[in-house]
Amino acid sequence: MSKPGFDMRGLNPAPVTPFTRDGAVDYPAIQRIGRWLASVDGVKSLTVLGHAGEGTFLERDEQFKVIEAFRESVGDRIPIIAGITLEGTQVAVEEAKRAVKAGAKAGLVYPSHGWLRFGYQDGAPQDRYRAIHEGSGLPLILFQYPDATKCTYNLQTQLDIAALPGIFAMKNGVRNMKRWDREIPVIRKERPDLQILTCHDEYLLHTMFDVDGALVGYGCIAPELLVQMIAAGKAKDYAKARELHDRLLPVTANVYHRGSHMEGSVALKWALVARGILEHATVRSPLLPLAEGAEQEIAAAMKSAGLGKVN
Repeated sequence: MSKPGFDMRGLNPAPVTPFTRDGAVDYPAIQRIGRWLASVDGVKSLTVLGHAGEGTFLERDEQFKVIEAFRESVGDRIPIIAGITLEGTQVAVEEAKRAVKAGAKAGLVYPSHGWLRFGYQDGAPQDRYRAIHEGSGLPLILFQYPDATKCTYNLQTQLDIAALPGIFAMKNGVRNMKRWDREIPVIRKERPDLQILTCHDEYLLHTMFDVDGALVGYGCIAPELLVQMIAAGKAKDYAKARELHDRLLPVTANVYHRGSHMEGSVALKWALVARGILEHATVRSPLLPLAEGAEQEIAAAMKSAGLGKVN
């Protein structure tokens, strides 16, 4: 029996959630972001309410309306994926049900946040994915967290989750190239129908040759070049992929090589300001504004990569 889901073999941006200057969700700005990204050839879906989208900083009614707004912005052109982030399994099931009602076509399931500190019991991740899919009917994406955390899944857990009926893709951000090189071939062999997507925003070149596509916040600021990089990776054209990597390196450095990876969410908004999509880079606490001068540094990096104003 075929699994639910859709084709994600390409670029799958994870856009930011824009706010007004007084901190409310800016729904007209969502419309601008969604329409633009959906117009880029090679963009296969949008993932909202993730880390880049400050999803856990929103009230539940705001989350619902953000999914609705992005869904309206793209029409029938591409599907919307919703981050499923609540810690308890049952409340995550209810979160997934709300996402379905709002128009999401799949869910990206985050690990229970307690696992970040304490780790997980054997079988608990499998139970979480099974319950969310059975309770909501939502097709799901396996999210592999960095190896530096205690909620990274070992190989057997990944294989077990991928074998569940509702799981059709993996967003892999293990950030340990030893594990990447050893585990991805096994997952490919044992779960050949699973779509594998990199989310290594700061290591795209190093993972681009082993994947079906990318699910990255980076995709919401430079979709045109990332579509080309994915194509180069699939063609095993290292020279072209390297050329694109080097062209993007100033952007990568100014967005993702900052003191904390969380600063990337703020930097993404400044990059969208540079592209003329957003007017400002307002974020919600606990995110804070970037240091003085960052706006100019990010704008210069975008310009150097040829990523100008969007028409």
